[in-house]
Parts: sequence; C-alpha cells; structure tokens
Amino acid sequence: MNAIPPLLDHLVLATADLGATVADFARRTGVMPVPGGAHPGLGTRNHLVGLGGRSYLEIIGPDPEQPEPTGPRPFGVDRSAAPTVLTWAISPPDLDAAITCARARGVDPGTPRQMSRRTPDGTVLRWRLTDTGAGALPDPVPFLIDWGDSRHPADSGLPLTPLLAVSASVPDPEAVRVRLAALGTSLELTEGPTAISFALDTPNGPVVFG
Repeated sequence: MNAIPPLLDHLVLATADLGATVADFARRTGVMPVPGGAHPGLGTRNHLVGLGGRSYLEIIGPDPEQPEPTGPRPFGVDRSAAPTVLTWAISPPDLDAAITCARARGVDPGTPRQMSRRTPDGTVLRWRLTDTGAGALPDPVPFLIDWGDSRHPADSGLPLTPLLAVSASVPDPEAVRVRLAALGTSLELTEGPTAISFALDTPNGPVVFG
C-alpha cells in the first residue's frame, strides 16, 4: 500500500497553544511553519507547512485576536490536552461526484458547506468541505475538500518538509478500510487504540508526529 494516501490534501495537527506547537515543530524539524490565516467567527487560526505536491500540514489552534466563538472551536482545540493529529482531508477531482459515489457505497461524507479564511496578505480563500467528524478525538476517515477558484495553500510558497508516510491505528481496521475505499482513498492501518501519525523528511532527519 502507498505510504501516502491517495488524494491527500492536508493533515490536521490540532493544539490548544498554537504558538508553542509551532515553536516545537520548528525545533524538531528545523523548518518554521508560516501563518496561514484566521477563520472568522470560529475563533481559530493556523500555520502551514508544505508536504510536497499539492499537500500541506495545517497546525490549528485558538486565535486570541478573535472574540470567543458562540460554539466550540473546530477540532476540539478548546479541550486539547496536547497537540494531536486529529484528521486529514482529501481533494477529489469532483467533490459532488465523490459524495454521490460514496453514498452509493453506503458511506455518507455529509453535505458540503462553504468556509473561508483571510491570509496575512489580505487574500480571502474560500472552499467547500464535508463534515470533518473530528472533535477532540482522532478520526482516521478523512473529510472532503474543494478549493474551487481559490489559490491552493500548497501553491503559495510554503516552507517544505516532504511527507514520508501517514498511518493510523484503529480498533477495527477492516471497517475503516471499507469507508476509505468508498471515498476513493486508503491509509496504512494497524489494530489498536485510535491514533494517527505521520513522518516527515526534515533538515534534522526523519521526524514522526502523532
């Protein structure tokens, strides 16, 4: 099986302390993530690192410059005891066709919704995504994303730490494989408590997160 999942768009590393996690990533890898932007109304912001091709790592945490959101922040960052690889996203060539195909195979990714963020240079990026399904616990089944006419984050000159592999442990690997296949992707799975990890090729050598 390919060590890098087909259609991978990005990995999500969630943290309650964005500044500390970005600094730790830079210390471990020798590469400093760059600010991606804020998610208006959600109370979060992110930093990004390229993973090679059209894939990237999103480090997401609370944004102290925003008012408290009306509901919980995405990815359970309010309750994150430690930085956690929570989930990942795939970008199929046709989001709506992929949803229809998955539903025909008994897997419902959810109804896509519109989202946006403003980059540090003032550009507003807009995209559609399905329900992430990720709260404060890891979810090895990806959500789907479509960047439409917006510039893809990986095309904005991000610092690069090439992705070597992504894997997960889950209590029932075969059940997860069925759901992944319905979405047109796959992931290296082993049996165990639910957790996601990834390995990067960095100036400091291979580094594993998760």
